[in-house]
Amino acid sequence: MSRTASRSTMRKALCIGAMLMTGVMGDQILTTTGYVDCGSLPSITITELSMTYDNDAQTITFDIEGTSTSSQNVTATLDVTAYGISAFTNTFNPCDEKTLVEQLCPLPNGKFVARGVQQVPAQYASMIPGIAFSVPDISAEAVMKLNSLADSSMVACIQAQVTNGKTMSVPAVSYVAAGIAGVSLVATGMSAVGGAMSGGGTVGVATAGPTFTDVAGWFQGMAMGGMLSVNYPPIYRSFAKNFAFSVGLIPWNGLLNSIDDFRAKTGGNLTEDSVAYLRNLTIQLQQQQDDSDNSTAISLSRLVRRDDSAGVGDISGQISQTISGMKNFAESVSVPKSDVFMTALLIVAIVIASVVTGILLIKVILEFWSLYGKFPESLAGFRKHYWRSIARTLTTLILLLYGIWVLYCVFQFTLGDSWAAKLLAGLSLGIFTGVLMYFGIKIWSTAHRLKAQHGDAAKLYEDKQNWLKYSMFYDAYKKTYWWLFIPVIAYTFIKGCLVAAGDGHGMAQTVVSFFLELAMLALLVFTRPFERRSSNILNIFIAVVRVLSVICVFVFVEEFNVQQTTQTVMGVVMIAIQSTLTVALALLVGWNAINAAIKMNPHRKRRKEMEKLRGDQDDLTPLDARNTMLIKSKADLEASYPSVPDHEENLPPYSKAGDRYYAPSIPEGTYHPALSSNPSPNAMYRDLTGSRQPGDASPNYFSSDDSHAHYRGNSSDGRDGVSPHEFVGQQKYSGY
Repeated sequence: MSRTASRSTMRKALCIGAMLMTGVMGDQILTTTGYVDCGSLPSITITELSMTYDNDAQTITFDIEGTSTSSQNVTATLDVTAYGISAFTNTFNPCDEKTLVEQLCPLPNGKFVARGVQQVPAQYASMIPGIAFSVPDISAEAVMKLNSLADSSMVACIQAQVTNGKTMSVPAVSYVAAGIAGVSLVATGMSAVGGAMSGGGTVGVATAGPTFTDVAGWFQGMAMGGMLSVNYPPIYRSFAKNFAFSVGLIPWNGLLNSIDDFRAKTGGNLTEDSVAYLRNLTIQLQQQQDDSDNSTAISLSRLVRRDDSAGVGDISGQISQTISGMKNFAESVSVPKSDVFMTALLIVAIVIASVVTGILLIKVILEFWSLYGKFPESLAGFRKHYWRSIARTLTTLILLLYGIWVLYCVFQFTLGDSWAAKLLAGLSLGIFTGVLMYFGIKIWSTAHRLKAQHGDAAKLYEDKQNWLKYSMFYDAYKKTYWWLFIPVIAYTFIKGCLVAAGDGHGMAQTVVSFFLELAMLALLVFTRPFERRSSNILNIFIAVVRVLSVICVFVFVEEFNVQQTTQTVMGVVMIAIQSTLTVALALLVGWNAINAAIKMNPHRKRRKEMEKLRGDQDDLTPLDARNTMLIKSKADLEASYPSVPDHEENLPPYSKAGDRYYAPSIPEGTYHPALSSNPSPNAMYRDLTGSRQPGDASPNYFSSDDSHAHYRGNSSDGRDGVSPHEFVGQQKYSGY
């Protein structure tokens, strides 16, 4: 019953996988890629193994080469397993007439090359489901064993992965993902180019999600998840490889060769850790494919003999872990493990140089433009503050890359290798951390100073200088949650250290990752810190998917010994969940590209409105006719001025229009045109309505209050007015 249930589970996994992807059906062929020794005697060395199953002809073609130090009669056993379940087992005698293999009859003393074709019985061929030839990255393996005919003891064992030539690792997926990130970069204006063109006036981090930070962070998270030291099924390993570009793992052979030369001159070991070694290994594996189109599915498992002599039972029904952990993830994309940090360093250096060069080029263009014409005012800020634009760009880049930079630097420390690479890792990590600490301390101290002065830290958003200096860290958050960038940076630091320092310890990585992602989810749910409601929903959804993904990873932890069928189903579930979020991000990026053209960051919008309001008020005098243009109603007018203190409430108004203007009291000895003939006015005096006109009546400042003898003339609009130089008793000015 359990065997039937396992087969049913396997078929369900295959069906689910087939429904998730489409492909062109080709020849129904299964072939091995790569091999490892699984317990051969020291007297026998296998140098090449290739097996191919043709479903149409129902035959298995094998090619095995090696050397032996003794001659003996042997039997050969071929065992094929799929998803942990034995799918085909056949034992034959190479000396039997029906299954004759002359090169193995007997096993010679010296070099041998055995090639042959074995017919697969119809009952076994019918057990192989047709879907096995179309599902990408099938989880299957073939084991070839040679046993002594005399005592049935095993003398040779070779294990190889089986593939149908179809894989989830498709270059087009990486190109599409990079395109999504690029569109989000343009749509949000958060990149180096976007910040430069706006002269530092635009936001530096995500505002309306999903933006470049959201998309890039999500892609980096999937790539870093693929680096965990757990037994992922092949289908998920290939899926995670599609996002290796987001963490800087790009198989650029020219660059990698230069890095290897640098390592060789600074104490690096290139024996089995160089791009040349991986290239030669790939060529050898490709030659085993019999000129088939299966090169995209080639595994880069190492051709090394196992130190132990495990029996057949120890490896039967298990899939060889060709990709497990950060080292093998890098090698799966043709990047040697010791080249990882230097590759990322040089790519980031190229990006920085390109961005800085682009900004300076735009600056030069604007200077020439200003000589021969007038360019738009929107570019004036960049022209004046282009150095600030460069600084904001580099700071934003550091903030975006900090998590993977910690990952690569710590990984380089654990590897050792070149002393120069370790030195560069330490210096760059120190610079990145120092920059973020500097801004963190500056923002924290500024916020506390503002709280002491104004009661809150709102000036971080409202003051333009603060906004231009620091907004790339907090502009997506509400004013009360400006500090959230600190736990976010801590989150990325811990995550990078966890993957790098915990390499090889899958259980510890998974447990700590679960609590880390759960803590971040709780923080987002309870605070909902983002200014936009859509950003809160999106980031909480991303955090939920990350928590669910880590829960799925527990199934792949080797210590739990979960069946391959269950692991495959869970791998397909992870792909479905993460692909759904990726597609949703792509759709939202397109929508955000439209909104970006018509909407402004809410904090920046409010700051601009306040600046405009202050500018309008500064330009107007109390009797300026533009008041009627800017203020539509009496209520608006009254709301635009500060409240009148209680001790001035009973003072007589200057007009009956609802406006009250209180002239400052004039201390004894202060100049006033009605009281002094001195032509030099005191600096404290301000004529609210400009110079007096000829014919204006002079007020009587010495009449008593009871007689109301002070002069009242008529204003130009016919209402009761007052001389602009009149002052009120001994009350202090605190009105306008």
